[in-house]
Amino acid sequence: MVKEENIEVQGTILEALPNAMFKVELDNKQVITAYVSGKMRIHYIKILPGDKVLVELSPYDLTKGRITYRYK
Repeated sequence: MVKEENIEVQGTILEALPNAMFKVELDNKQVITAYVSGKMRIHYIKILPGDKVLVELSPYDLTKGRITYRYK
């Protein structure tokens, strides 16, 4: 079986939620919840409301995602 590819989209952090979760508004105005990827957690990359981020979405559930990059 071929592994499904993740969908990468850009968004803006709206607010921080408990358990290192964030509300993210995507460029298409959809609001999702996303968590910080493991590499960002290990390297102590801080994310604040208003930051531009890159989010990976699974093709199976488009309401949850993983934050993989924070733009400078």
